[in-house]
Amino acid sequence: MQLDDHVAKLFAEYEHERSSLGELQERMRALSASATSPRREVTVTVGQSGVLTDLQFPTGAYKRMPPAELSAVILRTFLEAKDSVLAKAAEILAPIVPAGIDPAKLARGEAGVDMFLPEEGPRMTSEVRSMLGLTPDQP
Repeated sequence: MQLDDHVAKLFAEYEHERSSLGELQERMRALSASATSPRREVTVTVGQSGVLTDLQFPTGAYKRMPPAELSAVILRTFLEAKDSVLAKAAEILAPIVPAGIDPAKLARGEAGVDMFLPEEGPRMTSEVRSMLGLTPDQP
């Protein structure tokens, strides 16, 4: 294979990956989930990352509720919708995240930097350990 052909192939692969990433971003931006309370007092809709996008009262049932009870119902319904949209995000991310990374934790923002690093730190020569003031048994 000539160099020009190889470069063209690499560029085509790059363009394909870039397009796929754009599609993934669009799918993530379009995420939405709704939940309705069991007695239909409230319907909550959330977008990507669980951001509240709509709050509706499909019936007049909320009018007969004490404020504290209504607040609790709204909060439970919101959390149900948020859990749903984050589960959808994890499904979208699952095929592209590296092995060993939990897509649900990534979607929920619970993926710490340590999730992307190897469990064992880099090996250091004794000279580097000495310069850093580390003993041989320290990582």
